[in-house]
Amino acid sequence: MTTATTPASAPGRASGRERGGVPGRLPWPLVIPALLGLAFLVLPLAGLLVRAPWSTLPQRLAEPQVLQALRLSLVTATIATAVCLLLGVPLAWLLARTAFPGRRLIRALVTVPLVLPPVVGGVALLLVLGRRGLIGSWLEAAFGVSLPFTTAGVVVAEAFVAMPFLVISVEGALRAADARFEEAAATLGASRWTVFRRVTLPMIAPGVAAGAVLCWARALGEFGATITFAGNFPGTTQTMPLAVYLALETEPEAAVVLSLVLLAVSVVILAGLRERWVSRI
Repeated sequence: MTTATTPASAPGRASGRERGGVPGRLPWPLVIPALLGLAFLVLPLAGLLVRAPWSTLPQRLAEPQVLQALRLSLVTATIATAVCLLLGVPLAWLLARTAFPGRRLIRALVTVPLVLPPVVGGVALLLVLGRRGLIGSWLEAAFGVSLPFTTAGVVVAEAFVAMPFLVISVEGALRAADARFEEAAATLGASRWTVFRRVTLPMIAPGVAAGAVLCWARALGEFGATITFAGNFPGTTQTMPLAVYLALETEPEAAVVLSLVLLAVSVVILAGLRERWVSRI
């Protein structure tokens, strides 16, 4: 007795649900708001490119105040990223690999700077590390160290707002890594430090690199906490976002040039992390 083959069960004729539920027609009720949303995000960037002074761009990029702000931004963002790596990787390891009371609370506190208004973060840094702050007064009395309105203050502000990006990325990489390799190394007599250095770090290296790049990009674009905690002094604390804000009031074309540099950095960062972050969405 032969069994009839229905069209739905025939090979190569899978239904839409079996193909992942992807419809064959465009959902027209969603197209217009989607296009409006795309235009809302793209048009401001297009306006920046259209209004850019392309003919005088090389000369404006070579101006002393532009180079000064760019140099300070690159230096402080790099140092802030190094600080985040030094402190954030161990913190991510503790959150991912150990169980202790209050771990969920600590994880929530780590992510607070992601949603905290940067200006509020700057005020909080002043209250703790300012000259009359909880720790800042002791630092100045004991060591003569004053962080507010200094280049070191810029680094502190940038590290404060950027570190959560690194911690979240590294913690995710640690949770995705196979812990059996670490256990095998431990059973062979390797110390915890050796296991971490020779086994764990190589496994999570892509996550650490992605987190460091995101951390650096966030530090480079930091504005609110920096201007609140470190001020806006050319050559000392005036980073590129602060220079954009100041130039917008006096020399709009210079503000456009600085904005183009920050936009170019953002595009390069997204292009570099495309395979890791965009293709997985």
